[in-house]
Amino acid sequence: MTTPRSPWPPTPPLTVPVRGRRRPPHRAGPPPDHPGSGSPPGPVAGPAPGTHRSAPPAPALAAPTPAAEPVPPPDLVAAVRTRLARDGRDPTPAQVAAAVRAEGRTLGDAEVLSVVRVLRADLAGAGPLDPLLGDPAITDILVNGPDDVWIDDGAGLRPAPAVRFPDADSVTRLAQRLAAQAGRRLDTAAPWVDARLPGGARLHAVLPPIAPEGACLSLRLPRRTAFSLGELTASGTVPDSGARLLRAVVTARAAFLVSGGTGTGKTTLLSSLLSLAPHHERLVLVEDSAELRPEHPHVVRLQARPPNIEGTGEVGIHDLVRQALRMRPDRLVVGEVRGPEVVTLLAALNTGHDGGCGTLHANAAADVPARVEALACAAGLSREAVHSQLAATRALVVHLVRTPEGARRVAEVRVLARDPTGLVHARPAVSFGPLGELREHEALPALTARVGAQWRPQTQ
Repeated sequence: MTTPRSPWPPTPPLTVPVRGRRRPPHRAGPPPDHPGSGSPPGPVAGPAPGTHRSAPPAPALAAPTPAAEPVPPPDLVAAVRTRLARDGRDPTPAQVAAAVRAEGRTLGDAEVLSVVRVLRADLAGAGPLDPLLGDPAITDILVNGPDDVWIDDGAGLRPAPAVRFPDADSVTRLAQRLAAQAGRRLDTAAPWVDARLPGGARLHAVLPPIAPEGACLSLRLPRRTAFSLGELTASGTVPDSGARLLRAVVTARAAFLVSGGTGTGKTTLLSSLLSLAPHHERLVLVEDSAELRPEHPHVVRLQARPPNIEGTGEVGIHDLVRQALRMRPDRLVVGEVRGPEVVTLLAALNTGHDGGCGTLHANAAADVPARVEALACAAGLSREAVHSQLAATRALVVHLVRTPEGARRVAEVRVLARDPTGLVHARPAVSFGPLGELREHEALPALTARVGAQWRPQTQ
């Protein structure tokens, strides 16, 4: 009679780790008939008197190789997703196991948990982007297609080859789900969205037909904690002399604008400078998206609200700046000046609200007056009124640049001054070379008149 073969794999021998020296067996040598002992069977002599025979070394135990996480079949995941969505059930382990059985499949515990993780990321999370969202070094995630994902972790854009979507429809579903979390609509009738997610990330997504090659989405992730000015100095973003100057700007309560292109670190620098404000001051922050995170005990936030799906309920930056002026701010901060709120900000900086600041997109520091002029004229001010109010603010411009390698640094500080024709220009006061070397320019006396000269090197 043939013994039936067991369906289970053979049980490996139990190995017990031994601490210290391994004890020899009760006999001093190998058993009599031990193959390869090199001696004929028979009695084995023990150690000679006065000598000690060392025990044979214990065999090295190989480190266990971690088992790879099972990957569920895509067709099964799609079928389970459809069944759970149709029944209105959450992707809990029990519900997923029931849906798997209903599909006529049999999976082990590891496979069921793998399906649960995939479905939760796909139905409630960010799908394949979930690991990237948990990386504190990543600031931007760009999805151009199911197998074309890019990230920026401070060293410039680079592809993320390990992150892939199953297909183009998965990218579309993720973009629509994230838009729904922000209370916005994203479909063929409204094929783009620009919104802030509940966690603070900024979402922008486009769908066909305006993106003919498929859905594209961009995520700008906020930093969980603010960089200190010392950390920015250590990283090379701010030179030593520049750090002393910026501290003097905050101490003197001078109004200033942080300018630069996209991704140059304007918000990061502004957060670190606001952290230097005295703790008895009240900071009122007005932002379109909550990105400023100063380390300060007295911060009040006002955040704009986009219109809902019906197109109503919008609260803009312009309205919030007007409300902030009634909240007794010691420093009024506009996270990003890019619309009619510039008129209210200029008025605030001319009515005794010292220390006001904000960020402004500009390719160069010299372009800041033209940018302010364009925004204010679009809001209804005349050119003469814009330059009159801008000159009266006596604001400074701190400009940031980004090198081709991806490094961000403070490039120069300028002073807003009026020329004989009445127009305002940003005149250079100091600039900083690639290695942080300080260079002085024509408007240095005006700068020291506003913030003092204690920040300058003692040799000058």
